[in-house]
Amino acid sequence: MLDQVMETELAPLSLLEKAARVLGAFEGPQPRLSLTEVVRRSGIPRSSAHRILDQLVRLRWLDREGRDYRMGMRMLELGALASHHNRLRRAALPLLHALHEQTGQLVHLSVLDGAEVVCLERIGGSEATTVPSRVGGRMPAYSTAAGKAILAFGDPGAVEHVLAQGLRPRTARTLTRPNALRAELAAVRERGVAHDREESFRGICCVAAPLRGAGRAVAAVSVSSCRGERELARLGPAVLACARAVWRELYGPGRAGRAGRASAARPQDPRPAVSEQEMDNMMGWLRFSEWM
Repeated sequence: MLDQVMETELAPLSLLEKAARVLGAFEGPQPRLSLTEVVRRSGIPRSSAHRILDQLVRLRWLDREGRDYRMGMRMLELGALASHHNRLRRAALPLLHALHEQTGQLVHLSVLDGAEVVCLERIGGSEATTVPSRVGGRMPAYSTAAGKAILAFGDPGAVEHVLAQGLRPRTARTLTRPNALRAELAAVRERGVAHDREESFRGICCVAAPLRGAGRAVAAVSVSSCRGERELARLGPAVLACARAVWRELYGPGRAGRAGRASAARPQDPRPAVSEQEMDNMMGWLRFSEWM
């Protein structure tokens, strides 16, 4: 056993392990560190630490100010993104389980990342093994109900980014023409939910609703089924109700609910309630796809 421990301690560190130690040196109250301090805290040789620091600066993981280094914007962005994703998942999880119990189908919570949707949560049903999805898995946004729900109520620039990446067919029913996708997104805006009619996988249909208030969508709740397109109309209202409930769990009721409570508590209070649009603006850093 002692020999194994010594061998592990003497084994050379990989580049990734060295980079992790360098980044770990920035833990603590001191925001800026010199090369000497990074070497002392990380235990990495000075020449290696210097090379790694330079690479991390180029990647925006760190910033350099004179001879000192500090956490870069990329680290802050990812940290905020991870924190917000966790908050979204915690708020949504009980409601996703309730949706699964109500429908008996596979439920997903997804966010947009570039031209793809990323699965944050997956609540399995009787057909869970039939749908090849997983937490952390990625799918093209244009072929999924969740992706179309977010794109339809999101930043128009995100749609153009998806189109620029190309619409490659996944099945014979995948929308591969830009005008067809734009028309589909317009239809999503009209009915409030998005459909995947065997566009990602043969035999699997899906309905999704955007997670949003009065502003842009930041995520989507979806239900997958192997029972055909007729099932989409039946599942749509439940999915939409779940998405709205998750939003209320995160940000509270909209203007009407807040105004009603405020009126009951302070009949003469002249101050206007905060609108959902204003709340969206306050949460403007939500760059999820651009996954609360």
